[in-house]
Amino acid sequence: MANLKDLKTRINSVKSTQKITAAMKMVAAAKLRRAQEAAESGRPYANRMRRVTANLAAKADVNSAPALLVGNGKSATHLLVVISADRGLCGGFNGSITRQTRTEVTRLQDEGKTVKLLMVGRKSADALRREYGKQFIDSFEGIQGTSVSFSDAASLGDTILTGFEAGDYDVCTMIYNKFVNAITQEITLTQLIPAEINAVDDSDANVNYEYEPEEDELLDTLLPRILSTQIYSALLESSAAELAARMTAMDNATRNAGDLIDRLTLVYNRTRQAAITSELIEIISGAEAV
Repeated sequence: MANLKDLKTRINSVKSTQKITAAMKMVAAAKLRRAQEAAESGRPYANRMRRVTANLAAKADVNSAPALLVGNGKSATHLLVVISADRGLCGGFNGSITRQTRTEVTRLQDEGKTVKLLMVGRKSADALRREYGKQFIDSFEGIQGTSVSFSDAASLGDTILTGFEAGDYDVCTMIYNKFVNAITQEITLTQLIPAEINAVDDSDANVNYEYEPEEDELLDTLLPRILSTQIYSALLESSAAELAARMTAMDNATRNAGDLIDRLTLVYNRTRQAAITSELIEIISGAEAV
């Protein structure tokens, strides 16, 4: 049985940990509101851009339409853009992304595809580097958090476009956590290149677009921006989901620390009482012996 000094030290240590987890929960909760508002306010624009892209892809001529819209006619090499967090202590947020990436890589490789990875966030990159490090084409850190900027998304989009135009890959899919609510995050796979034609909305089925200026000139400007917008929306969703996961994880950690403190305090009191009782017995026994 541990002595009183060891128990007291353990209790103080757990109390210190509880203060840290409680503070982290409060910080995450304060940041979550702003991140949630940013993610939710960006959804209508991103969804509409996605519907327009899908509608254009559904009606485009494969022989003349931009490859960014309809693909290059091949699907031998796939690029997975994996968005995770730069920091831990957020429950299963990073682990779920890592597992989903492994599953997707295995599925594609079983189909005879070549898989390349573009990592956004340090945690999943560190977890997958040993297995798939040779398949990494690049790794980005520090572009998430509460200060997600469109310029970072545009830079990431430029990297993807450059590789696609160089023929490094034929299909690009993004994997990220979508924010649902404070306790739920949904793993989402979004195909960036070529556009997901299945996403065409019925209300857009009969829409005919008139282009001004010329179609090729407009699409050359519009398609890269649509790609950057989808990436930006995913970064916002992932940031909000990360903060929600961290808030929930720190709340659970704070509660667990409180339960552990209660149990240790009970053991401490029992040990202290046993020590006092033992001393009294020794004193009484000594007095009787005299």
